[in-house]
Amino acid sequence: MAKSEQCCSTQLIDGDGSFNDTGIEQFIKEVKLGECGLSYAVVSIMGPQSSGKSTLLNNLFATNFREMDAFRGRSQTTKGIWLAKCAGIEPCTLVMDLEGTDGRERGEDDTAFEKQSALFALAVSDIVLINMWCHDIGREQAANKPLLKTVFQVMMRLFSPRKTTLMFVIRDKTRTPLENLEPVLREDIQKIWDSVPKPEAHKDTPLSEFFNVEVVALSSYEEKEEQFKEQVASLRQKFFHSIAPGGLAGDRRGVVPASGFSFSAQQIWRVIKENRDLDLPAHKVMVATVRCEEIANEKHAAFVGNEEWSQFEQDVQLGPIPGFGKKLSSIIDMCLSGYDEEATYFDEGVRSGKRKQLEEKLLQHVQPAFQALLGHLRSGTLDKFKEAFDKALDGGQGFSVAAHNCSESFMAQFDEGCADAVIQQADWDTSKVRDKLKRDIDAHIASVRDAKLSEIKTLYEAKLKEALSGPVEALLDGANSETWPAIRKLFKRETESAVSGFSSALSGFDMDKQTKDKILASLEAYSRGVVEAKTKEEAGRVLIRMKDRFATLFSHDSDSMPRVWTGKEDIRAITKTARSASLKLLSVMAAIRLDDGDADNIEKTLSLALVDGRNAAPKDKSITTVDPLASSTWQEVSSSKTLITPVQCKSLWKQFKSETEYSVSQAIAAQEANKRNNNWLPPPWAILALVVLGFNEFMTLLRNPLYLLVIFVGFLLLKALWVQLDISAEFRNGALPGLLSLSTKLVPTIMNMMKRLADEGAAAAADNNPQRNPAVASKGISNGANASSSMSTSASSGVTESEYSSPSKQE
Repeated sequence: MAKSEQCCSTQLIDGDGSFNDTGIEQFIKEVKLGECGLSYAVVSIMGPQSSGKSTLLNNLFATNFREMDAFRGRSQTTKGIWLAKCAGIEPCTLVMDLEGTDGRERGEDDTAFEKQSALFALAVSDIVLINMWCHDIGREQAANKPLLKTVFQVMMRLFSPRKTTLMFVIRDKTRTPLENLEPVLREDIQKIWDSVPKPEAHKDTPLSEFFNVEVVALSSYEEKEEQFKEQVASLRQKFFHSIAPGGLAGDRRGVVPASGFSFSAQQIWRVIKENRDLDLPAHKVMVATVRCEEIANEKHAAFVGNEEWSQFEQDVQLGPIPGFGKKLSSIIDMCLSGYDEEATYFDEGVRSGKRKQLEEKLLQHVQPAFQALLGHLRSGTLDKFKEAFDKALDGGQGFSVAAHNCSESFMAQFDEGCADAVIQQADWDTSKVRDKLKRDIDAHIASVRDAKLSEIKTLYEAKLKEALSGPVEALLDGANSETWPAIRKLFKRETESAVSGFSSALSGFDMDKQTKDKILASLEAYSRGVVEAKTKEEAGRVLIRMKDRFATLFSHDSDSMPRVWTGKEDIRAITKTARSASLKLLSVMAAIRLDDGDADNIEKTLSLALVDGRNAAPKDKSITTVDPLASSTWQEVSSSKTLITPVQCKSLWKQFKSETEYSVSQAIAAQEANKRNNNWLPPPWAILALVVLGFNEFMTLLRNPLYLLVIFVGFLLLKALWVQLDISAEFRNGALPGLLSLSTKLVPTIMNMMKRLADEGAAAAADNNPQRNPAVASKGISNGANASSSMSTSASSGVTESEYSSPSKQE
């Protein structure tokens, strides 16, 4: 650190407590302090002896205080109070190096000068550095707690608050982060302030009214010198413009002008020297504080290392330990008794306070094990409850009775376990864990209850679905005037049966009437939903159903036998009947009619608009009629119950008619073809004409029988040709298609017949050859006879086949 100006120092107060009047006056002249007015700051440092205070000041402010020579041993270096001017810092900054506390040179009982110098530093300085080792944080003496407590108490009686900044400088910082050390120091200072008896004027004055607290940490000077110097250089920057707003002493009050600093300091020291209150508290209290804390720490360490406790700590992680509370209370009581024996001769107030702290530390140490034990008790009790509850339900016990008995039994078992685990010295509340167990048990009961109710409800819903779905579908399939009354009767019967059974099953759940009625109402709603869903499903297939019903009625007679269109049937009447039945099905499917009061005119409206309306059209063309199906709603039917709107019915009927027209036309065509096939004889008048006009030809045939033979053979040939060509079948689809088909088949058929006759003639000639084997010849004769008879049979059978094949084919 560069020194921009010469450092000047003097001993302000010697080791005997004498104020150096001459030296301070000379010092003020040399540093020209009188010219600064209010623009100056005073910094002091206090801390244990040989803690590196002078070294810190010399590195921080470029002063020349005497430092301890480590090679000569640890001893007192600074005696009394020394004052120096910091080099290179603006504004003018004076720094005081105080004699170290807790020095062996002054002895155990001579602590008055320590208190006096500390109070003087707090009263005079704007900033007080409290130098302490990192490992002394939390200790009483090393952290100067008793000393600070004393000077705080006296300072409020002797001086008005001037807002001093206390900067704790932690030396030889370890790995512990500063964020973890700082709260401890601030808490200690606050505790000291709260415990100090205050005069009435400052009874409610907060610590911040007297002091600002700052905390910094420095590395080891001996082990990490370079890092130490870098941190000190950074800290030095905070002292530049320290009295400016926002600086370390920016909010100081009651500042004495620089020209009166010497007189003010001398008067403050005189007041401090003459005040007897600084002899209190007695040294025995301070000794008791240190010694009782040492004993308490020893007992705590002994407890932590106790083998029985260590075993408890391990076992409790695996499960509950019988007699845990009694055994652990005995170990803690033994530890506290040992403390009482060793601390019996120390100050009673200090001894009691430290004993309470020890007890709190011991209980704080064992509390995690106690909480773990309670956790095992809670989880174990909950598991046993679940097992016993399920067993009770499986045994047929009522749900509410089983839940109440099991809950009471296992909560009592948990209370017994808690009583066994309670530690005598602790007043820990187990109600939170008990409440958690009670909530877990209640939650399990609720979940099982919901599951059981859901299971029972699902069972009855499945029964309802099975009892309603199939029968409703069957009733809708055979839709007629009694369909919806039958569905309502079925719905009412099955719903009442299911609700009655469900109500009996709910009796063991001990629920209020409102809840029970709500659940039963949901089952009724489900039943209605099944019927409505099935009806909507069938309504979606209404066109298929209509076509199936039409096909059944149109193609089958009253005995359910397939119709044969012989020409005697009244196709118009059959078609009207089949369509009326299909229209009936459409009207049944158009709306849901589950309630007794449901009444509508859907069937009448559909019949009038789709069947009767066309036949009853007004003769007067000037009269216009309104289409009753030109609407999206039915009269007296709500939209929620409408499945097929009037407009949709009209569209479906139009599609239905177009898709069934083909069947009707096919039936008409079949009738006409049948009539043509059966009417092969000429009309009676033609027969009469033939008889009258053909009398001469008939007589000619009688006079010459050979003509009859020729005509008979010609008839056989024509009949065979008729059968081979299947002329009746060819003309079934019309005259022109029949002629075209016969024109292509006539010549090949004739050629085929002539070839067959030629083959039979050749076979007959071979039979007449005398050189052939008689057996072969007889066989040929036999074959010829068979062929001849075959041809005759073929001709005769052709007539029969022609008579019976045509109707069946037409069908």
